[in-house]
Amino acid sequence: MRFLLDDEQREFARSLDGMLTAADTPAAVRAWAAGDTTPGRALWSRLAEAGVLALAVPERHDGLGPLPLELAVAFTELGRHAVPGPLVETVAAAALLDRLGGSGGSATEGAAAVWLPQIASGKAVVSLCVPETGGPYALDADAADAVLVVEGDTLRLAETAGPVQPSADPARRLARPLGGTVLARGPAVAAAAAHAAEVAALATAAQSLGLGLALLGRTVEYVKQRTQFGVAIGSFQAVKHRLADTLVALEFARPLLHSAALALAGGAGHAAAETAAAKVTAGEAAYAAARTALQLHGAVGYTEELDLALWIRKARPLRDAWGTPAACRARVLAS
Repeated sequence: MRFLLDDEQREFARSLDGMLTAADTPAAVRAWAAGDTTPGRALWSRLAEAGVLALAVPERHDGLGPLPLELAVAFTELGRHAVPGPLVETVAAAALLDRLGGSGGSATEGAAAVWLPQIASGKAVVSLCVPETGGPYALDADAADAVLVVEGDTLRLAETAGPVQPSADPARRLARPLGGTVLARGPAVAAAAAHAAEVAALATAAQSLGLGLALLGRTVEYVKQRTQFGVAIGSFQAVKHRLADTLVALEFARPLLHSAALALAGGAGHAAAETAAAKVTAGEAAYAAARTALQLHGAVGYTEELDLALWIRKARPLRDAWGTPAACRARVLAS
């Protein structure tokens, strides 16, 4: 099957790229890492106005979706610009509430009616913690308006969060959610959480792809300018090969991402395996792009003052978030 984005989807990506390019996201990332969420929340509102968050919310709750393919397109641009905040977790929480909202439980129906319209409009930042698939910590729980936690077949709304834990990426603020109110119990919770984890893995894979493309683009520009022996290092065969390998890995991940989005949109039984394949491929490609960027930039790539560091430090956490490479490979092999 040959698949290409249509004109509307490509224009959507271009519009997001233009908006985020003008938004000075590096400043928002640094502020978020320091605990100042004001610039990040302002950027969040602009993304909501562009319809990004509504893509994960059904129309009956004032959304546009669920539209996994358009979500993948959007999150590729969010990764390209290193936008901070629990965007992945928020759209995954929307998928969870959407599934449970139709299961007949009054508490979950009420939670869906309250939170889904706010997610779509950008008024609510929601984090999601599913220890079985996403680890024991909630991303940016201290900045979220709500933190949902799924443990086994129980869903609860966390009351508070523990202290922020150190992360390889300072803008990924991790905390363990504590206490809270039980919203639902039963097999439907586990099934909805599995679906939400697939949405999270897809969005994270898209972020990784965008991150890798940004790192590659910045590195290509740098090797055209940096000289050794009187010539640009980009003219060296070894450098060309390294960049070509990085590009091939990223472009190989792109069709896997789109295939996973289509499978998820169609409710295919193999969607979980396709999402896992996209997640591991995009994550590894972005991590390789970070290593390439660091090597070819040399010592300057380590400096905090260089914006490149904001992208490099995201590669490893994204590779492991919502499915480590080992876990994703195991899922693909088991399918």
